[in-house]
Amino acid sequence: MGNKLYVGNLPYTVRDGDLEQSFGEFGAVTSAKVMMERDTGRSKGFGFVEMGSDAEAQAAIEGMNGQSLGGRSITVNEARPMEPRPPRSGGGGYGGGDRSGGGGYGGGDRSGGYGGGGRGGY
Repeated sequence: MGNKLYVGNLPYTVRDGDLEQSFGEFGAVTSAKVMMERDTGRSKGFGFVEMGSDAEAQAAIEGMNGQSLGGRSITVNEARPMEPRPPRSGGGGYGGGDRSGGGGYGGGDRSGGYGGGGRGGY
């Protein structure tokens, strides 16, 4: 059992300090982080809390899982390492995929075209 906890189904109004305060009654909170959207700055609805010991983490799971926080029933369990995602396959959009021929604008190696590549002089 690790001492890092996943906290899910958070209301979008919950911030780091709210997590720290809620979980503090089960022991020392070494860190509390609500994950935020990079572009909008809005909560993703989940976060992580790190407790001072495994025993405190277990107590926090038992005490907080299913409890209401900001009007929503939260999920608390041991944080698991993120599974590696398969690389995204290219496709759509400019420069996507692995097509030979350059794709996109200005790619390719076509002789001819404007500027007369390789034609005899007139």
